[in-house]
Amino acid sequence: MQKSPKLSHFKGKVFLAFFFISMLAIAGHANSATSDTWDEGIRFNNVKGYTLNERGELVEFSQMLIKDDLIQAIGHDLKVGDKAQQKDMKNAVMLPGIIDAHGHILGLGENLLLVDLRDSSSEEDAVAKIKAHVSGISSTTESPPSEKNNENQWIIGRGWNQVLWPNKQFPSKASLDKAFPDTPVMLSRVDGHADWVNSKALEIAGITGNTPSPTGGEIVKDENGEPTGLLIDNASYLVAKHVPQASKENLLQQLNAASDHLLSLGITSAHDAGISETVRDLFIALAEQETLRFRIYAMLAATDPNIESMLQDGHYADKNGFLSIRSVKAYGDGALGSRGAALLAPYSDDPDNMGLLVTPEERLPMLFNTVIGANFQLNFHAIGDRANRLALEQFARSFKNFPENKERHRIEHAQVVAVEDIPLFKEYGVIPSMQPTHATSDMNMAEDRIGKTRLKGAYAWKTFLEQGSPIAFGSDFPVELANPFHGLHAAVTRQNADNEPEEGWIPEESVSVIEAFRGFTIDAAYAGFQENLIGSLEPGKKADFIVIDRDIFAIEPKEIRDTKVIQTWVNGNMMYQDEAH
Repeated sequence: MQKSPKLSHFKGKVFLAFFFISMLAIAGHANSATSDTWDEGIRFNNVKGYTLNERGELVEFSQMLIKDDLIQAIGHDLKVGDKAQQKDMKNAVMLPGIIDAHGHILGLGENLLLVDLRDSSSEEDAVAKIKAHVSGISSTTESPPSEKNNENQWIIGRGWNQVLWPNKQFPSKASLDKAFPDTPVMLSRVDGHADWVNSKALEIAGITGNTPSPTGGEIVKDENGEPTGLLIDNASYLVAKHVPQASKENLLQQLNAASDHLLSLGITSAHDAGISETVRDLFIALAEQETLRFRIYAMLAATDPNIESMLQDGHYADKNGFLSIRSVKAYGDGALGSRGAALLAPYSDDPDNMGLLVTPEERLPMLFNTVIGANFQLNFHAIGDRANRLALEQFARSFKNFPENKERHRIEHAQVVAVEDIPLFKEYGVIPSMQPTHATSDMNMAEDRIGKTRLKGAYAWKTFLEQGSPIAFGSDFPVELANPFHGLHAAVTRQNADNEPEEGWIPEESVSVIEAFRGFTIDAAYAGFQENLIGSLEPGKKADFIVIDRDIFAIEPKEIRDTKVIQTWVNGNMMYQDEAH
């Protein structure tokens, strides 16, 4: 396997290129004429351009010059020769490409191709949507999933959320059994931390009333001790391991679907939160073939059985900067919606429940030391305040063991943090990787789950920024919709799609448009060790940029959510264009 050069050597080369080209282009940055002339490349004219400098300040420009895959200059009076191409952008708004710092790429692709229950209004409606989906498959295949008892054919879906249903009750196997008595069904909750299955799936997995819940999971049972069809966190693996693995062709279909979707939304780079060895090898093969269409910062899944050998393989980076593998994703707890987030005190609406530790506390030292000791970044999923505290404490201990690798490790979500623990992120240099739309999706149940007092340390973006912690913003697609302008809107307004509540939910934790934009650009790049490569439009950086239909820095914040992407450019090539423009 090709290994990346030493990081310092790589950064040094990029810095030198950046320095010399910046000196050439400095007059352009100063909004004045320059005597320097570029003979080749593409000059974008009549641009309403915005980027951020290294201090996080907004920089405006009206012209940008690129050559091949690199930005040569930005400014207002860039001189070019006769050989340079000219593009009149007609005063369109140009921004750096958006970086989503936490998503699940193939999960998104699968979600786009399979049953999507995100908009289901009740348990009955969800079942009806599944039946309609299966009927659609039946009309195009000779052997539809529901035609016969075939354990190799499963109905898979995702997106249900009982909190949005009238009774707010978790679904049960009964409704699925009636519709699909002979076909195994497995449907993930919107957050991916609970699964709704039918009796056939339980039968295949050998789950009965006598089956104990695994560590870090729960087989939910009724008053008679029988499984209800709801599996939380690690209990889902008992069924999931029986679902046929996707073929290479399936994985490519998922990647293509996700690529089309993300590029249409202006996302030029995504941090893939937990990939298997199979997916790692696929990504590397595609990077070597130069067929990836957007940049991927991939986190190896700590749960993969071959994680140690993958760590021994070292970092990977392809020559074009499309794929970087130098981090590991590990799970601390579950999610708040399914009451799987690990809390320091019981749930306010479930006093006998303190959540689940997906990775037991006693296993944390080995996990952290193994990953950090292998010179990899550790990105640890922690939603509840107990999971966050355990992670911070273990980071501190492991940093003492491996002081050469204590920079830019991350806590993914950092959703509910004890107020007194927030300063530890800054003290230890741990980056909070957070998803703004989680707050606006959770606001209808978060106070029920944890009460008003604990909300003071929840979704606390402004508090983190004010103490000097950079936040890597993302969406957690397909848990949430991937559209980054939904995330920008949520971060600034603390409101949902209907711009409610009127003053925003916990408005004191809202951030400015520039701060939110920074989280989706240069701070996300920093969280992936790529701030010298992408994240802003500066000379020497990759030509990743987007053209949008409105000026997000000038309009009312409530209008940001409706932003449409006109063009998406990656590595100097236009990868998406809205057909309407």
